Amino acid sequence: MDLQTEFGSERVFNTPLTEQGIVGFAIGAAAQGMKPVAEIQFADYIFPAFDQIVNEAAKFRYREGGTGVNVGGMVVRMPCGAVGHGALYHTQSPEALFAHVPGVQVVMPRSPSQAKGLLLSAIFQSNNPVIFMEPKILYRAAVEHVPNEFYTIPLNKAEVVKPGSDVTVVSYGQPMYLCSEAIRAIEKDMGASVELIDLRTIYPWDRQTVLDSVKKTGRAIVVHESMINYGVGAEVAATIQDGAFLRLEAPVKRVAGWSTHTGLTFEKLILPDVARIYDAIKQTLEY
Repeated sequence: MDLQTEFGSERVFNTPLTEQGIVGFAIGAAAQGMKPVAEIQFADYIFPAFDQIVNEAAKFRYREGGTGVNVGGMVVRMPCGAVGHGALYHTQSPEALFAHVPGVQVVMPRSPSQAKGLLLSAIFQSNNPVIFMEPKILYRAAVEHVPNEFYTIPLNKAEVVKPGSDVTVVSYGQPMYLCSEAIRAIEKDMGASVELIDLRTIYPWDRQTVLDSVKKTGRAIVVHESMINYGVGAEVAATIQDGAFLRLEAPVKRVAGWSTHTGLTFEKLILPDVARIYDAIKQTLEY
């Protein structure tokens, strides 16, 4: 709010409404040593700029070899996910598409204070372009004290939000709140102890923190809002199977959006909710 008033129209300005142009402009600015923050109005609208991100921004540092030239400091912000009435073109969470691409980092904060620390790290500490995805429902739903001072949160470190001993739940973004509610209920009903991990950075993600947790608990569930097919949960589950197989007491379970377009009437039926997460934890504990 009021960024242009505070910093002036030389630094904060509207662009023509062309996502390919916005991201292309940012790549050029970053290549000249600036730290551009490009904003796409909704994550659903990023696809015209997909070529610029995948074929130009992501390859820039690799292509330049050891010259030290990169487009680090380039951040592409975008509101993502569902709000309850977004329908086909205002509900998507395309993090898995970008997580397939080497050379970019993909970040999704769960709260205002996390957003500030991660965003400052993306702008000032990364040598790679960062796709910074902000769950739009949290703009109005998440209330938190955010320190005024400058601080950063590492882009390569997951956070153990709640320790536990019986099962590990891995998530990020808005579903963290659904997971917390389901965990409170399951711990009350079953007397279990559930560990909750926020990935924060989707790619490259913190494998070690997740593996250490699962080796301790022996059970794992991955929760995300985006579609289940070829999603983040599949990558996390495969890594757990590879790195902690002999410690597993149950199959790794995924709770995610169903593999379909999000019709307006069916949005609540398609996306994960507290009941689905609760059932997944219960089934995993009873396996």
